Amino acid sequence: MRLRRGVGSGLVLALLAGVLAPIQGTAASAVTLPTGFQEQVVFSGLSQPTNIEFAPDGRVFVAEKGGRIKVYADLADPTPTVFADLSTNVHNQWDRGLLGLALPADFPANPWVYVLYSYDAPPGQTAPVWNDTCGDANNGRCLVTGRLSRLRAGGDVMTGAEQVLISDWCQQYPSHSVGDLRFGADGMLYATAGDGASFSATDYGQLGNPVNPCADPPGGRMTPPSAEGGALRSQDVRTGADPTGLDGAVLRLDPTTGAAAPGNPSIGAADPNTRRIVGYGARNPFRFTIRPGTNEVWFGDVGWNTWEELNRVTDPTAGVTNFGWPCYEGAARMGSYDNANLNLCETLYSGAGQTAPYYTYHHSAAVVPGENCGSGGDAVSGLAFYPGSGGSYPAAYAGALFFADYSRGCIWAMRASTPGGLPDPANLQAFGQAAAGPVDLAIGPGAELYYADLGGGTVRRIRYFPGNQPPTAVISATPTSGPAPLDVTFDGTASTDPDPADAGRLGYRWDFTSDGTVDATTPTATFRYPTGGSYTATLTVTDTLGVSASSTVPIQPGNGVPTALLDGPALGTTWQVGETLTFAGRGTDPQQGDLPAAALHWKLRMEHCESVGNCHTHQLQEWTGVASGSFVAPDHEYPSYLELELTATDAQGLSNTVVRRLDPRTVDLTFASTPPGLLLTVGATTGTAPFTRTVIVGSTNTVSAPSPQVVGGLSYSLTGWSDGGAATHVLTAPATATSYTATYAGSAGCRTVPGYTCATETGRPWVSADTTVLPLTGDDAVTPVPLPFPVPFFGQQYGTAWVSGNGFVSFVDPGGPQPVNTVLPAAGQPNAAIYPFWDDLYVRADSSVRTATTGTAPDRRFVVEWRNIGLYGSTSARISFAAVLAENGEIVFNYADLNTSGRERGDSATVGIENAAGNVGLAYSVNQPALANGIAIILRPSTSQPFVAARDGSRRPPIIDRQPR
Repeated sequence: MRLRRGVGSGLVLALLAGVLAPIQGTAASAVTLPTGFQEQVVFSGLSQPTNIEFAPDGRVFVAEKGGRIKVYADLADPTPTVFADLSTNVHNQWDRGLLGLALPADFPANPWVYVLYSYDAPPGQTAPVWNDTCGDANNGRCLVTGRLSRLRAGGDVMTGAEQVLISDWCQQYPSHSVGDLRFGADGMLYATAGDGASFSATDYGQLGNPVNPCADPPGGRMTPPSAEGGALRSQDVRTGADPTGLDGAVLRLDPTTGAAAPGNPSIGAADPNTRRIVGYGARNPFRFTIRPGTNEVWFGDVGWNTWEELNRVTDPTAGVTNFGWPCYEGAARMGSYDNANLNLCETLYSGAGQTAPYYTYHHSAAVVPGENCGSGGDAVSGLAFYPGSGGSYPAAYAGALFFADYSRGCIWAMRASTPGGLPDPANLQAFGQAAAGPVDLAIGPGAELYYADLGGGTVRRIRYFPGNQPPTAVISATPTSGPAPLDVTFDGTASTDPDPADAGRLGYRWDFTSDGTVDATTPTATFRYPTGGSYTATLTVTDTLGVSASSTVPIQPGNGVPTALLDGPALGTTWQVGETLTFAGRGTDPQQGDLPAAALHWKLRMEHCESVGNCHTHQLQEWTGVASGSFVAPDHEYPSYLELELTATDAQGLSNTVVRRLDPRTVDLTFASTPPGLLLTVGATTGTAPFTRTVIVGSTNTVSAPSPQVVGGLSYSLTGWSDGGAATHVLTAPATATSYTATYAGSAGCRTVPGYTCATETGRPWVSADTTVLPLTGDDAVTPVPLPFPVPFFGQQYGTAWVSGNGFVSFVDPGGPQPVNTVLPAAGQPNAAIYPFWDDLYVRADSSVRTATTGTAPDRRFVVEWRNIGLYGSTSARISFAAVLAENGEIVFNYADLNTSGRERGDSATVGIENAAGNVGLAYSVNQPALANGIAIILRPSTSQPFVAARDGSRRPPIIDRQPR
């Protein structure tokens, strides 16, 4: 063997020989695919590839997020040509960048390449303005626009000037940016873009400093109900009194001019943007595809906290389709915007509504049961239709819709259930599990699925092998660099072959210096590199049918790995929104000593988590050639954290990377309602108060108190927030734990619920309970008591009750005295209960809780009397009240000794009944001074209840607790 220097590291090629024709590509073994499929790396070394386009002449165009477009001569070309560099114009920060790329079907005879990107300037200004470095791109002040252009191809490079077709899409926040481009079968150009609004707050145009920088109508600081800004830009085409924007819309365009395409549904409109729109009401339609042979637009819409959507514009010339965002997410109303009482949503709810998604999947659920795809932090990120015929994949994939989720790292196939039919949501397959960050899907040469891997800088292909499958070569080497002579241990035992007949029977060939000589044939080997240099070691594995695959690793004897040293921020540094953090670092190398700043590269990224430990990545910012700098800590939802990465690279290309995690300072904010149990909205979530949210100090949070709310038939109207804010307003998270309370006033009176009616009666005799004094004394006492007869209640019968000193009787263990009253119904304890006066009461020395039974069967009554009971916090107040439970199911509440004060009349008490499930309740009053001496409240079972057979064969009333909360 003659030792010589090998080729430098570059794109790794795998050669499959034997019974198969040669195939270019490196096997990628991490993804889990169906039997017979394998993934291969086709192109590598890219910088955040976002979009792939295959030209009819065999060339492959790849867009990079930073603004460069690269072209490969074919799939075997390892060295692309830079077709165009738009980085000066492209704003590359957070999720903004060059995202859309399209070629006409007759390219290159029609020599135009179409691009869609975030333009690095606010409306009316010229790029570059921000130079990709907004201090905090998520503070609502880093305003950019979207640009759709076409570039003329002259060979493999752009010739002439960029031709701008559309400048629009005001984007206030750094996600929900521009989207995708595709040509339809009709030759028209289709485009999508997001709403440009906040992704962490309910945004109707009230955010930013100055507020409303996109000048959304009606202008100035937006307030409900008339606001039309923020996410409501997605509904802008419905507001004809002002110019139409293109945010959150699907466009059908003339590719020559960018104007509306002939035949568009609104082609006769006066507004040129209205004419362009064929679909709207989208949040972030990052990727779409056209169903082959049609002009149907199928797009994925990235959801907020609950639903991912696949939407279908069935016929873009038949009508303009409204998919509902932000008024809807998935197939239901979006609570955050619904509760803000915005006219654009309220009129949609009472009018035409939305066009429901073709398919949705929930953030907390698997798409396919049992899949290895994770959940949470979802982002649907690619769609591609497989050909209906003539493909290389099995027939089951004919006409299938492939779709990907970048956050989950998975690709699914929604297959047709009938030949030629539409993709069937009931026929889903987890196709590519643990895929490498897919952000674009495409069907390319050989009718195979390709995808762009944003974080890994690769383009990958998924190939089907109907017979013998090739092996996968996996090589490891230790060490790969160091002083010469260098002894390296090589290991190929992780190589695999999916065919059972080849398991454990692979052949190994090692070439340690890329000179074509086989240096070893064992699964493991060692080799000494006597002198310095740059070499490529190759492992080739061959199965029993002679099919081979190769993998390589670069070896650099005589050169040591540099060390990256991150001097600041210090370990353990925390941050709050808007805080400026400085960073500094350096690199040292065994041969070069201290590396220059030009050898340093920094990355700042946000790990955005659905829950702690379940995160996906947003690349925020990069710096090259600097030893220090600063950034502003961004506004974001929690849980999330920052990672600052420093890479030092020596002159020979060896590098070392260090990463520092930077956690935010957080604060707990508690949101309560008076009375408790009403719904409040914070950000994307709506919950039953009280509840606590952990947020980042300094973060922007929107809160809403929906009004009116009807619970248990009782209507509650907001009277105000404790901080003096409007019903919907913005909170900047303080540094210390804080509570916010929304106070409501409810109407009192009788009503009907499933199972019970209500009435009042004046002069009904008071029934005393003088038989038994219960052992209830002092504060917060509760005791069980046997019932003298089976008490029917909401379709069930009970033989035991728990009596609380706090003015209620529960037929199931309430888990304690429960001194804090709530609205009815409420899921929390107590349940299966009657509440004649549920408040924080006190059984004083002159007070008692007593029971008695009156009458004879079948007309017996069980009486619970709270006699001379005190009110907690008052030493003088005393009230008396009783609950009378009849054998026929009737319930009567009586009151005595109430004075005219609000509390004695019930202004902090709940009066009513509730079923066992806590989802049906009849509230007579909640925190209303509605009680009076001598006026009884009578609750009667509905006479129309049919009886059902119980387990013991007896006849009992049914369970009537089916009403949703």
